Amino acid sequence: MDQRELVERARRGDHDAFAALAGASVARLDAAARLILRDHEFARDAVQEGFIRAWKSLPALRDPEKFDAWLRRLVVRSCFDVMRRRGRHPVEVELSAFDGPIIVDEISNIADRELLDVALRRLTPDLRAVVVLHYFLGLTLPDVAASLGIPTGTAKSRLNRSLAAMRASIAADGIPDAAPVPGGQVA
Repeated sequence: MDQRELVERARRGDHDAFAALAGASVARLDAAARLILRDHEFARDAVQEGFIRAWKSLPALRDPEKFDAWLRRLVVRSCFDVMRRRGRHPVEVELSAFDGPIIVDEISNIADRELLDVALRRLTPDLRAVVVLHYFLGLTLPDVAASLGIPTGTAKSRLNRSLAAMRASIAADGIPDAAPVPGGQVA
């Protein structure tokens, strides 16, 4: 059964069809919500809230082909709602890997993840959402824009600002460039 048929069945009230649709995307949406919100429990709440919103408003979905983008938009909006409700209190959370390449050098992996975690933590939620959707979920910028309900130009601008802010964050932390090593090699 294809996604379009599942969406049509879910629109008519089929709980099993909606469960199949939700099951296909819940892990990636949960990972994205954790990156946006920086907290596992708040992320679960946001994803659950997004799915509840989806179930309630599913009959109004005009184009079943755009179900994935619509669902992502609902979950991201739920993330922003959770962020507003909890205030701007920072929460420390470990960045989890998903769909990434296997890195042999575990020390480098940890260091790179820490740099990324610090840089992401310093972004505002709207900027962080663009980075997460584009780089972690692999969406194109038009799909990111559709998921966030913003124009494509705004998504491009936010991504640009996000990357600049992340670069500045890493530079401000004084990450040294490769230091020369005796013998002419670079460490």
